[in-house]
Order: sequence, then C-alpha cells, then structure tokens
Amino acid sequence: MAYRLDRTRRRPITVLSIAASDSGGGAGIQADLLTLAAHGVYGATAITAVTAQNTRGVFAAEPVRPELLLRQLETIFEDLSPAAVKIGALGSAANVRTVAGALGRWKARHVVLDPVLGASTGEPLLWRGLAVLRRELLPRCELVTPNVPEAEALSGVRIRGEADRRLAAGIIADRGAQNVLIKGGHARGGVVSDLLFDGRGFREFRHPRIVTRATHGTGCTLSSAIAANLALGYELQEAVGRAIRYIEKALRRGVFPGRGRGVPGHF
Repeated sequence: MAYRLDRTRRRPITVLSIAASDSGGGAGIQADLLTLAAHGVYGATAITAVTAQNTRGVFAAEPVRPELLLRQLETIFEDLSPAAVKIGALGSAANVRTVAGALGRWKARHVVLDPVLGASTGEPLLWRGLAVLRRELLPRCELVTPNVPEAEALSGVRIRGEADRRLAAGIIADRGAQNVLIKGGHARGGVVSDLLFDGRGFREFRHPRIVTRATHGTGCTLSSAIAANLALGYELQEAVGRAIRYIEKALRRGVFPGRGRGVPGHF
C-alpha cells in the first residue's frame, strides 16, 4: 500500500505513536505501526518503556528516562510535523509530565489517548501516574479511549450499568478531555457497545462480539486506527466508526504467533 500524501507538503501523512515497546510484537508501538501502515499513513515513534513480553504475558518492564523521551519527541515534532498523535502506556508519572509539556509546546493536533493503566494480562503499568495523567494530560487530548476499568479509575465511578458509564464519561470530560470513548469489550453479551461522549451528547457504536483469543493489542489498534483516520481528515465520529470496523476485520483474521493469545491480523 502506498503512503497517503499531505497535498500541501507532498510528504506522507505522519502519525506519531508515543507508547511502550512490546517485544512480542502484538501490542504497543509494534501494533501501532502495523495499524498505521494498514491505513496508508507514515508512523513515527517515541518509546516510553521497554518490556519483555510474549503472547503469554509481560515478564519485565522498564520506563525510558524522561530526558530521552523528551529528546525523541522534540526531534520528531521539529522535523516530521505529525498530523495526529496516539498515546499509549507511558510508564511513569515523569513521562506523563514530559509528554503533556511537549504536546503543549508543539501545539500537537488530534491527540488520541489510550490510557493504558495495566496490561491486559494483569500487570500494572501506570497506576502511580494516574493523578498526573488526569491533571496534566487529559486537557491535551481530543479523545480518550478507556475500557471500563480504566474509565472507573479516571472518573472515580464504579460502572455497573449504562447510567454509570454515561456519568463516568461526563466526569472524564469535565476533567479536560474533549471527547471520551468508553469501550464496551469488558461487558458481557453478544453485542459490544462503545459509548462516545462529545461534551454535549452521546452516541453508541454497537457491533457483534467476535469470539476469539486473538485479542492482544486490540486497545492499541483501535486508538491508532482512530488517530490515523483523524490524520486522514475524517471527522471524529466517522473516524471512530471506521476504526471500529477496522478492528472487527482484524479480529476476524487474527493470527497466533506464539503459544498464548493471538493478535489482530492487520493485513
């Protein structure tokens, strides 16, 4: 697939992924780059943490020093001018502050935050930086995409039903996020409902649940797909809808590279 070009500059449309490296290739930076490439946009990266993991779990993780993370961000913004930014796991409160400051200085466009507080296998990744994320990073984001446990942590609301989910979305928006997409994958049932709140009203994206073990990296993939579609010029609701359709197709063609869980099939 050829890269889509920014017509004013005759360069590839670029999306910056700020996230952790997944040595198993299924999530984090690696999933982001695959998703961006599948959408025809050029992927730049700023690595926030290095992990030792495979399809069976995360066995070690170490955040990148804030000074090195800042150097990555500065060199990317001054040269590549990203059309959108996707943020995943940040690894430490210091890295949250570093990213928030850089986004403000460079007036970053279309910032999509996947607030990765823990790995899907249960390992904590950013719980100690939660307060800083709420205070300093949420106001920089056009969209934040928590799952239900992450939405509970960001809002302080125990989500037991639809009314709680809407309340949590409103609280997260009040804390600075322009738009909130609470993903419904953790709920039970044959239909998944992702809830988008734009500060004024709600929209539900309902789609059939795909029963598969190829789910490692789905949150990274969805947020990257939204960022790619925003960079390509789609309005937010259309970008979200297109990204959801992309992840559905990727789940249906999931692959199993190891002896544990599989990953979405991007191509």
